[in-house]
Amino acid sequence: MAATMKGNVIVGQSGGPTAVINSSLAGVYKTAIDRGANKVYGMLHGIQGLLEERVVDLSKHIKSDLDIDLLKRTPSSFLGSCRYKLPDIKDGTELYDKIFGILDKLEIEYFFYIGGNDSMDTIKKLSDYALLNGSNIRFMGVPKTIDNDLAVTDHTPGFGSAAKYIASITKEVIRDGLVYDQESVTLLEIMGRNAGWLTGAAALATGEDCEGPDMLFLPEITFDIDHFMKKVTDLQKVKKSVVVAISEGVKVADGRYVCELTDNIDYVDAFGHRQLTGTSRYLAGRISREMGCKTRAIEFNSLQRCASHIVGRVDITEAFQVGGAAVKAAFEGETGKMIILKRVSDDPYICVTDIYDVHKIANVEKVVPRQWINEAGDYVTQDFVNYVRPLIQAELTPIMVDGLPRHLRLEDA
Repeated sequence: MAATMKGNVIVGQSGGPTAVINSSLAGVYKTAIDRGANKVYGMLHGIQGLLEERVVDLSKHIKSDLDIDLLKRTPSSFLGSCRYKLPDIKDGTELYDKIFGILDKLEIEYFFYIGGNDSMDTIKKLSDYALLNGSNIRFMGVPKTIDNDLAVTDHTPGFGSAAKYIASITKEVIRDGLVYDQESVTLLEIMGRNAGWLTGAAALATGEDCEGPDMLFLPEITFDIDHFMKKVTDLQKVKKSVVVAISEGVKVADGRYVCELTDNIDYVDAFGHRQLTGTSRYLAGRISREMGCKTRAIEFNSLQRCASHIVGRVDITEAFQVGGAAVKAAFEGETGKMIILKRVSDDPYICVTDIYDVHKIANVEKVVPRQWINEAGDYVTQDFVNYVRPLIQAELTPIMVDGLPRHLRLEDA
């Protein structure tokens, strides 16, 4: 008789959501149930909700295979999220005692956290505390982030679908700019605080039916506004419609974000991250004043992380796989680890899961390599495109009801 999981499982979601984060949740839940877990609890709003003992028994909300399929196709975080930074262990003994007291009361033996860099910091600290205090609870990180900035893993679930959305909308905006016989500049503001993976994905719009964006500006390269203005002016001499994709996190030489040149940004989250918005509006205003042409500033904003109607099949499948792989690894005795994706081949595209020490991942940010950005710093290279293109392949059709995608909703929680 095959061994089964002992004790209970708990899973949470943290940080910014993605179009496929719930596929990872489905992978954790289904694999744990299939391996005989007694109960699978969900933290409402991550570790912050756990501290308030806000947990649900997921079996009361995911009742069938249809619910699993709906959950995989449901965007955003089914369990809710948080941006809560745990203190260093030496500074937060009472807080950690409280967390582990709650976990012991729930008879938890396996703890899974689906998230990005900050979430892996949580897994690192909890697993370290468990080791120091003789707890047998196993802690595993499940990767997620549209920003694709987690170290070690080839890419992160969520990035592929966001890239697919960005490239698709970029193509459509480029077509729209050709409608009128007049000069115009369109600026696409794309998420990316310190890493330009998402902005670079706009280059995938280039093909037989689309010339692609004219320029791409990533936060890895210092942004020179005067140089940018000259480039736009030169482009307008040879074409009427100019389309530029730019990361929200581009900075000028003195270290300020471009968006800080016009707006005061007061909101800062628990991890010290400023809310970034307004880069495209600032540049559009300057172009309009100095060049006198029509401008549009388009902020993709949360749309790029919640567009499950255009989710990639590769992405949603891998998201499910990393959730299941985390359960398997924990069941086999692993703790303080994160599941990673390892690319075996580009053509055909083959990627497998593996495990890696979360201490070597947490708080390490993966940026776009300089050699994947052109010398001028205003576009990505073919190597970048070759890296991303396999991740946007294939589609998973939404389950449509009354003409709209159906999602799974957490009732009465």
